[in-house]
Amino acid sequence: MIFNKNSKTLVLAVLLTALSCNNKPKKVAQAATEVKTETKQPNILLVLCDDLGYSDVGFNGSTDIKTPELDKLANAGTIFTSAYVAHPFCGPSRAALLTGKYPHTIGSQFNLPANGESLGKGIDTNEQFIAKTLQESGYYTGAIGKWHLGATEEFHPNQRGFTDFYGFLGGGHNYFPEQYQAQYQKQKKAKKKIIRDYILPLEHNGKEVKETEYLTDAFSREASRFVKEASNKKKPFFLYLAYNAPHVPLEAKEEDLEKFSVIKDKDRRTYAAMVYAVDRGIKQIVNTLKETNQLENTLIIFLSDNGGNTDHGATNNPLHGRKGDTWEGGYRVPMFMYCPKNIAKGHTNNFPITSLDLYPTLAHIGKAKLPDNKVLHGKNVWESILNNKNIHKKETLFAMRHREGYTDVAARKDEWKALKVSKQPWKLFKITEDIGEKKDLSATHPDILKGLVNDAEQWSKTHTEPLWFDPTYLQEMWKDSTMATFNNTFALPK
Repeated sequence: MIFNKNSKTLVLAVLLTALSCNNKPKKVAQAATEVKTETKQPNILLVLCDDLGYSDVGFNGSTDIKTPELDKLANAGTIFTSAYVAHPFCGPSRAALLTGKYPHTIGSQFNLPANGESLGKGIDTNEQFIAKTLQESGYYTGAIGKWHLGATEEFHPNQRGFTDFYGFLGGGHNYFPEQYQAQYQKQKKAKKKIIRDYILPLEHNGKEVKETEYLTDAFSREASRFVKEASNKKKPFFLYLAYNAPHVPLEAKEEDLEKFSVIKDKDRRTYAAMVYAVDRGIKQIVNTLKETNQLENTLIIFLSDNGGNTDHGATNNPLHGRKGDTWEGGYRVPMFMYCPKNIAKGHTNNFPITSLDLYPTLAHIGKAKLPDNKVLHGKNVWESILNNKNIHKKETLFAMRHREGYTDVAARKDEWKALKVSKQPWKLFKITEDIGEKKDLSATHPDILKGLVNDAEQWSKTHTEPLWFDPTYLQEMWKDSTMATFNNTFALPK
């Protein structure tokens, strides 16, 4: 509402402005003055972490990992306790975030293969990314960090609506330049035909750069640079800051490790230090926003691309499961929104929200025109967030992960969730009361289960054939088994 130019909303906008952000009453004259500036397009900073666990930030209950800067923003904004991504691992989740569509409907059900095997493959160029939509609406657009959506020219970030890109194109990267650069030079000197993605040089708009800082710090530095450049351009900005932390390899700076010396488990300690490095970076970026007088007009969204990898230091408490699962721990993620002129301070939103909602929501607040014939699988949730309403009431949200010869599925509608994992029978949970998915209620509510499974089956009929497979041997398994036809996936006991 605060970005609505309709003069009829002025009085309500004044009241919202007066009562928002600091929760302190303001003089009406002051509030009215602020409304005039709020009709401008807001800056948008979308921060995505990689494999960050649900319970590994302070605002979501972590006691051993310190995230003071993220906590400040989260507590000065709205925390979403039921935030979901559209897929339980990296590449497909990112494809959904930027296209606004379930990855299964555009052929990106799997990660792009690593180490050169994905050359010539990427997200369909007919699918316009949110960056391009905002760019056409006058935004200065940037992507920093991990891409993982196509490594050749036609799929490059600069071709998908991002004016500025600094980072790497693959699915992961080592963190210390003195180490990965030496490994790269050694393999290059040996004339290796395929060099591992994780040690390739970083790039800035297609040109190789020689990075000198720990990778998380480098991405924070570049984000601050971008924010300064945007200020000088006198344009609103959209920045997609995709940290690869705390994704493996687990590598942290000594000074960050020292802060977590009480954590005895080595993996957990290193993981904690990597998350803390992200937090330090957020402080740097927020300070830059303050210095350039842009913070008040910036929407900051923070979330993870999927659940935490519990084999490598992460926790997803109180959720069950981990990265890759259709249990809650696989695709329910920590998330908050901060915008001092709009978002309620100190509020917790318990209604389901999905990363698919971000495309239509950002297009709305950015006053952007959606592409003709653009199909979106999420909703504009802006007004529902401001008014604390459940926009997905009576709607079913899905997750699906193809495994070796079978498929895991989840379908949530309001308080109910149907789940199929590991070739086991379907389960049913009252997820609003049983977040840990401990009590299977399928026997006592068979009709509810049947309805959700039917929803999932109908949704599966909208899917397309995968355009690539990871690992690549799954392509033959897809053809030779029942994976492609979902045989028995939606079967229920009679």
